[in-house]
Amino acid sequence: MDAFTKHLNKKYQGKFKAEEHPRSKSEWTKADWDAFMFNDGVLDHDEAFADLNELLSSKPTPRQHIVFLTGAGVSAESGLETFRGEDGMWTDQERVRLASAGALYYDTEKCLDFYNALRKRIAEAEPNEAHRIIAQLEGEHEVTVITQNVDNLHERAGSTRVIHLHGELSKVCSSDNRTTCIKEYPLDVPIQLGDQAEDGSQLRPSVVMFGEYVGCADEAVSCIREADIFVVVGTSLQIHPAAGLVKYAHHEIPKFVIDPADMDLCVQLGFTHFKTTASEGMRRLVETLRAMSLRDGKIPATRK
Repeated sequence: MDAFTKHLNKKYQGKFKAEEHPRSKSEWTKADWDAFMFNDGVLDHDEAFADLNELLSSKPTPRQHIVFLTGAGVSAESGLETFRGEDGMWTDQERVRLASAGALYYDTEKCLDFYNALRKRIAEAEPNEAHRIIAQLEGEHEVTVITQNVDNLHERAGSTRVIHLHGELSKVCSSDNRTTCIKEYPLDVPIQLGDQAEDGSQLRPSVVMFGEYVGCADEAVSCIREADIFVVVGTSLQIHPAAGLVKYAHHEIPKFVIDPADMDLCVQLGFTHFKTTASEGMRRLVETLRAMSLRDGKIPATRK
């Protein structure tokens, strides 16, 4: 017997039938009520629907686990360049070279200069509405952000669980082993040639450079597999491992993609596509989640 049937049984002293009925509470009709009521008509339809609304509004909405996969399109509205879009950073082959592990070891000063300039731009940028909305959702849901971005705008907006696939420019590490000697480092302080990590090696940005492996892909996969809702925001999904992560979301959960470009892969996988900017798409997402919650009493979590 569900909670609403128990509620009505108690209120109407057992005069309400408590058999099973295969439908969502929010879709009950007068015909449904007729099937549940004794022929003496002791239960008034309008009063019953009022009871339903009162019960649903008084019950807290269960916290759902929303997992976001974000890319450069989220930070573009903060004035940072995208990477692989039109005129993106990686369309310039010299920048690709300077952002490589080879340049770190064979052209170290220029490599550091390239990253210092990028770090300075991040320090001057501010989180935008998309970052803030994602962070605010933590007030109602469990939220994990998996980002391809090396900026710290998600954290500065208030997000507390962020997985950086490609590292963080707000941190430094050892150039002998980038998994060691990791520490916070002010974005507005340049990393100089000769600056040393704790192990005596050259200090370097704690990011994944071209030619290096992504170390936290397994953690990202685990989060996506356990998601109740999955949202892709501002990424072209042109590079791995990010491009393959969308396939790990359960096929029955609500899935959304926010990007002004065509996202054929996501659409084929059953994603709802908001073909717009990150901030506008996040506003539409929040409206959609609220509508789903009102319709079903909670955001549906059908992952099995």
